[in-house]
Amino acid sequence: MISDIVVVGAGIVGCAIARALAGTGLSVTLLEARADVGDGTSKANTALLHTGFDATPGTLESRLVARGYHLLGDYAEMTGIPVERTGAMLVAWTDEEAETLPKLMVKAEDNGYRDCGIVQREEVYRRVPDLGPGALAGLTVPGESIICTWTTNLALATDAVERGARLVRGAEVTGVHTGADHTTLHTTAGDVHGRWVINAAGLGADHLDAEFGYRRFTVIPRRGELLVFDKLSRPMVPLIVLAVPSSRGKGVLVSPTIYGNVMVGPTSENLDDRSATGTSEEGFDFLVSKGRALMPTLFDEEITASYAGLRASTEHDDYVIDLDARQRYVLVGGIRSTGLTSGMAIAEYVTALLADAGIDVTERDDLPPPPRMPNIGETGIRPYQDDARVTADPEYGRIVCFCERVSAGEIRDAFASTVPPADLDGLRRRTRVMNGRCQGFYCGAHTQSLLQVEAAP
Repeated sequence: MISDIVVVGAGIVGCAIARALAGTGLSVTLLEARADVGDGTSKANTALLHTGFDATPGTLESRLVARGYHLLGDYAEMTGIPVERTGAMLVAWTDEEAETLPKLMVKAEDNGYRDCGIVQREEVYRRVPDLGPGALAGLTVPGESIICTWTTNLALATDAVERGARLVRGAEVTGVHTGADHTTLHTTAGDVHGRWVINAAGLGADHLDAEFGYRRFTVIPRRGELLVFDKLSRPMVPLIVLAVPSSRGKGVLVSPTIYGNVMVGPTSENLDDRSATGTSEEGFDFLVSKGRALMPTLFDEEITASYAGLRASTEHDDYVIDLDARQRYVLVGGIRSTGLTSGMAIAEYVTALLADAGIDVTERDDLPPPPRMPNIGETGIRPYQDDARVTADPEYGRIVCFCERVSAGEIRDAFASTVPPADLDGLRRRTRVMNGRCQGFYCGAHTQSLLQVEAAP
């Protein structure tokens, strides 16, 4: 079997590309090295639907983030991906930072975002009363929002499969052979053949790029650690609080999450190990120190979890997207954390590149409707709160995870879905089970037994 397109990497960007191309007359195979979609960079980030106000003007990243903001916002409404339009504020703590705010507003306007505004100290504290002392001014960014990155990835993957894409998980690419009319990818799940290969492999994108003879970038895994606070702290953080960026980076943010918690982070640490997603004592101390300066009373609340993710940074300051017509190969590299917002725009851009290369990418007339995703956010009604739904099916009222109010019906539905979970982490990303205060202490054994029953032959 030879597919017209093979997309390598089932993170948000890869799934978005597979979804777009599966909506044409092309046959598409989507490969993922791990056991589940969205199990790499895409699962652990700051989960912001980003306006792109602070991107570098004129870059491809700036253009695609701005476009992706609207594409993903519209898609979230259609599919039920949880989004909360909280807005954000950059807080200036020094005279130098306060003097930077007008420049940031001009930068936002250069990026096409014209809704920023500068507010003085009194307004900063009116909007976020629990900020620490010493804030001088702020820059408001009303369009910044929080989103469920897990559901975004799963929705795009589900849509791709329901449009006809073939998803192969546990398929790490180990070698590439380019033939006269197609390329063979040697994977841990067997050989896969495609007329075109699209490299959306994230942390492994440079290695796959080298298989096609290139040495144009190196992925530098950048670890970002975050702290998650108990839901009781959520009223303290009504919007996203950002630091004024400096030459050292964007700094630490304090943000509400779509699940009703509060998040502080991330750190920014370049590593050599592309699998180092563990947290560290140094990272914890750094976040406590920086976060306590931003919002001291927040740190009187309980920290219920910490986690880390790796971003696929490179030596370049922009996305690296390129089409090689001779080898029928497209590189989509160096996307970093903004790929959550820009993913659908990247897919649109790659589709246009293929069209320019002579590939027929006309959208089919018989596309299925977009999937309607289960709501795991706090912005809508959860199944246990829906009396009619519980009456019709009592499994939605039988709670398995009491911290997160996850019902047996939701777990059953996850296993019966188009892209079912392969392990406990996958089930967590689909339902929030084991994601609360006790981190699975009470429900973990029961959840594991449910997984074993579903996974049994």
